[in-house]
Amino acid sequence: MNDHNMLQITFFYTNGQIEAFNVVLHEDNALTPQEIHQRILKHLDKPWCLLHLPEQTICVNTSCLLKVEVKPTMYELHGEGVFSDVRRVTALSRSAQR
Repeated sequence: MNDHNMLQITFFYTNGQIEAFNVVLHEDNALTPQEIHQRILKHLDKPWCLLHLPEQTICVNTSCLLKVEVKPTMYELHGEGVFSDVRRVTALSRSAQR
């Protein structure tokens, strides 16, 4: 399996925890990058996102998410809400004091 058949999705939770998953894109399910983007947004718009792993199913409460990262970058996505040619200046950090 090559990298074109897999996405890495990282969830950043409101409690500071981080969790990453590799999502296999099956070849018989030939989705365009736009369709993948729409599917991700559709799942995140619901109260729960279900992830089926070989050993268990994980239910993610999407209201507990601050940020979601997807790799590889989907440069093909354009339009409203998409910023192109962005550079990170500083990484997200949390204050030790709350």
